[in-house]
Amino acid sequence: MAEEAIPDRAARRIALALVEQCVRNSRLEDLHAGTTPNSISGDFTDVKVLTPFGEIPWTQVSKISDAEMKALMIEIVNRVYTFLTHLEDLTALNDSARWNRPVHDPRLLGTALRRRAARKGLPTENS
Repeated sequence: MAEEAIPDRAARRIALALVEQCVRNSRLEDLHAGTTPNSISGDFTDVKVLTPFGEIPWTQVSKISDAEMKALMIEIVNRVYTFLTHLEDLTALNDSARWNRPVHDPRLLGTALRRRAARKGLPTENS
């Protein structure tokens, strides 16, 4: 893949539009809907879910099933593909224009830098 730098301003705009169009308005909204318990401690260690098989601490309860996760990932991949193939028409910012300014995710950036170094035959942290 040719290394063509996307100007930072454009990358930030594309990131906001992509997430708004492809992630925010997806099945994720359905998974987010519902009642969230309150926590006196603030870290939810005081919240438990009562099941016929006993109590489960809230911090250990899966909030999304495997089937829901699979459906969410399929939808997001399809939406990202559609977004990328219609970039010019879908980069208008709506609500995301008021979101926080995007910054690099440290773990993903680290992966990208290691892969770039490996692709160029440069030493990496693990070599």
